[in-house]
Amino acid sequence: MRNENTHPSDQELLMRADGELPRGAVAAVDAHLTACWNCRARMAEVEAKIAEFVRVRREGLDPTLPPSAGSRAMLAAQMAELSKAAPRRMRWKTASFFADWRFTAACAVAVVLLAVALAGLKRENQVAVASAYGAELPDRRLTPGATRQVAIGEICAVNHEDVVSLVPDTVRHEVFQEYGIRNAPADKYEVDYLIAPGLGGAEDIRNLWPEPRFDATWSSFVKDQLEEYLHESVCGGKLSLQTAQNDEARDWIAAYQKYFHTREPLAGDSKASAQRAAWILEPWASVLKL
Repeated sequence: MRNENTHPSDQELLMRADGELPRGAVAAVDAHLTACWNCRARMAEVEAKIAEFVRVRREGLDPTLPPSAGSRAMLAAQMAELSKAAPRRMRWKTASFFADWRFTAACAVAVVLLAVALAGLKRENQVAVASAYGAELPDRRLTPGATRQVAIGEICAVNHEDVVSLVPDTVRHEVFQEYGIRNAPADKYEVDYLIAPGLGGAEDIRNLWPEPRFDATWSSFVKDQLEEYLHESVCGGKLSLQTAQNDEARDWIAAYQKYFHTREPLAGDSKASAQRAAWILEPWASVLKL
């Protein structure tokens, strides 16, 4: 029996979407999807990939294939003529040939579809590895975010910047491997928590990704501004903890733009300008349409 805290793998989600998951495992996976919004998001991505593959196959492959209706009708007529003219002993061979022809054609189509699918997966993998360098947002398939059970009083008992959770070197190496980054300069990335520990983020690889420190508009320093603002908003009763966690996990850049009412990161250090601007502009956000 599946533990409710164990998330289904990508392969299990793919098999569930394709109807190939064993009957005994379907109920457990469906129950987990009902309770886990992160896995529901992963499931939606799997189904979107399948739909995209079907669309590409229809738009790219089907037009290149000759129409089958005319060829089938002609072949059926020719086989009927041969069947009338052939001796009885030959009729079995004719039927066998017709069945073999259909089997061979089906195999040929399957081989073509498999080649198209493998080429698409290869291109997708190349794009994923290339986009990992300088990725300001994590790959949701690798880093959906993870939280731990924590009380508001525990979170607000210390300042956000005082909650330091160092990532072990072995885990850092594993994160870089997942994202296809090799020989990364030590100062280029911060293996950062998607949901900050000061907001109940778990020390889990599903909550970690290589965030650019420099050479990026939305760097780890900008994310620190958002985390400090969310921490003070939760402890000040302006936001629920779950809302803050969801905002960070879903799209931390969009959350920054929403709370700080700006399209670009604000200049300066974390509290000095970002929070001040957020608190001052908030009452005027609807008027200014920021």
